[in-house]
This record gives sequence, structure tokens and C-alpha cells, in this order.
Amino acid sequence: MIRKATPEDVPAITGLIYDLAEYEKARHECTVVPEQIHEALFGPQPSVYAHVAEESGEDGTEGRVVGVALWFRNFSTWDGVHGIYLEDLFVRPEHRGKGHGRALLAALAHECVERGYTRLSWSVLDWNEPSIGFYRSLGAVAQDEWTTFRLSGPALQALGS
Repeated sequence: MIRKATPEDVPAITGLIYDLAEYEKARHECTVVPEQIHEALFGPQPSVYAHVAEESGEDGTEGRVVGVALWFRNFSTWDGVHGIYLEDLFVRPEHRGKGHGRALLAALAHECVERGYTRLSWSVLDWNEPSIGFYRSLGAVAQDEWTTFRLSGPALQALGS
């Protein structure tokens, strides 16, 4: 089942973010705490949104969050409308192959269609062949002609001071 995240999901979402950082071989760079996730998702001015994939136990036990899609609105100056930028998509490895990733992306595509947004965009590490193949199977097209830049750390501080 896919649903919009609730405040009760914050610990699970934070855990999934750390699992994603581990998968991306960058666990040492992840410093987020649940309070930050709660503020971003449910504070007075939410800046991020989330959908979760929930799976009930085989014995009928209450659903457990097994995947997450964290996203925010972006804007296309060419189209003149918003879109969705998917910051993180992660499904626990033991729950992959059950359609959760596809269902999370379908929920975001539905948000785009329902709101009149023209784009659903995200980035993927170039070594992540399983994900790249999965995205292509959905009809997603790589934007190979674009190079992503990031300003952070001391360079960001220097420019912003």
C-alpha cells in the first residue's frame, strides 16, 4: 500500500534515509536526525513531501514502512509550471521485487497529473545499474547531456559570506 507519510512515519523514514546512504556507500556523510525530517515534512512551512510503501505482516500484523519517496516541488521556466523532484527513492532490499518502487513512482506521477505538473525528475548514481534499468523500463529517459553541479562545505561558505 502506498500512502502519504504521517508524523508517525518519521522514525521509519529517517531509518530508510540511513539505509539509502549505506547502499550508496556514503553512510559517513549522512547526519540527518528525526527532528529535522519532522520539521521539513510537517513543520509550519513544509518544504519536502513523502509517500511511503507499507507492507502488512503475513500474520495480519499492522503495516510496516518498507519504502519511501521523498520529494519537493521544482519549477520549469520553459513550461511555466511546477514539477516534482524526487530526492530519494528507497525500498528495503528484502522487500524489492514486489512492486513498491513502481507504486511509489506511480503515486508521484499521479500527483503530477492531478496537479497539472509537467515533469517528474530525479538523479541516479551512474554505477546503480539495477535502478537505471528499472527507470528505463518505466519509460524514463536519462538526461545525459546535463551535468549536475553542487556547491557545499567551505566553497558554499566562502561564496555566501
